[in-house]
Amino acid sequence: MSLHQFLLEPITCHAWNRDRTQIAISPNNHEVHIYKKSGNQWVKAHELKEHNGHITEGMKKPPLESFFHLHYFGPFLVIKEFESVTSPGWWVSKHIKKPIRSTVLSLDWHPNNVLLAAGSCDFKCRVFSAYIKEVDEKPASTPWGSKMPFGQLMSEFGGAGSGGWVHSVSFSASGNRLAWVSHDSTVSVADASKNMMVSQLKTEFLPLLSVSFVSENSVVAAGHDCCPMLFNCDDRGLLTFVSKLDIPKQSIQRNISAMERFRNMDKRATTEDRNTTLETLHQNSITQVSIYEIDKRDCRKFCTTGIDGAMTIWDFKISVLVGGKDKCSQFCTTGMDGGMSIWDVKSLESALKDLKIK
Repeated sequence: MSLHQFLLEPITCHAWNRDRTQIAISPNNHEVHIYKKSGNQWVKAHELKEHNGHITEGMKKPPLESFFHLHYFGPFLVIKEFESVTSPGWWVSKHIKKPIRSTVLSLDWHPNNVLLAAGSCDFKCRVFSAYIKEVDEKPASTPWGSKMPFGQLMSEFGGAGSGGWVHSVSFSASGNRLAWVSHDSTVSVADASKNMMVSQLKTEFLPLLSVSFVSENSVVAAGHDCCPMLFNCDDRGLLTFVSKLDIPKQSIQRNISAMERFRNMDKRATTEDRNTTLETLHQNSITQVSIYEIDKRDCRKFCTTGIDGAMTIWDFKISVLVGGKDKCSQFCTTGMDGGMSIWDVKSLESALKDLKIK
């Protein structure tokens, strides 16, 4: 695990280059700052100031990087392709507008390089086809559908009266599952291979702002609680909260004099004697979660950035001990507390068998 403080300003979003030696961040304005890794430090290499409006999310490249997408603060998607046939050397944009009725907040590409998931302020999560005949090879049929003309709405989830603003969406490595987090603190997972079955979990946490698959059955989400959290959705569609991934160290309490207490209050310009430092590494809301090492199928490290202007790279390890990944009977976890636990799958299944959620 490593923590780096980039800015005093909030980091709205970030994007990595392929080998993770450079990171682009937006300091909550129209600029993009690009930092390059030098030893154990990150050094600013470029500042891009060409945007006219506030940057709300990083550039989303499809897996094969044949074109890229940028979306703005509005109820539509913009797909940009590099034209190499009819107009060589020019970027051509295509829009997806219907049936989006409110601001688009989040996006993610399907592994097939064609399908695109979008979450918006109308409480809905949608899957569209971004197939461009002149650029892409004809896509194979998927559980999301077989006919994929550009702009085709493949699936739609949520709506008025349920959920909230969809802050973040994420396809799994196989592309069969789609996870999203809403402003009502709900985590949802749809499985296209099981007749679009949707699993939902209303959490007790503050709203989550970002989510990413870290394995086919596991997602990491984070937001206003300033702490990344692990959730699991098994093959039956049971969605459960596993644990917080930022385990705070116990602070040492000591007695202080009345005069020292008054001086501390005076320094913070407050009338209350309270410590405003959070126990979590991030000292404000986490705005984005991304994969740092390996991929969504077998994540080893992931990255978070937040309103506190900091970036954290987290070690994420879940290993199978007995039976292999197909027939696992025991698995091992290691955590931020420095501990290791070995779990028996049958015992866990037995304990959860009679669990009743009221």
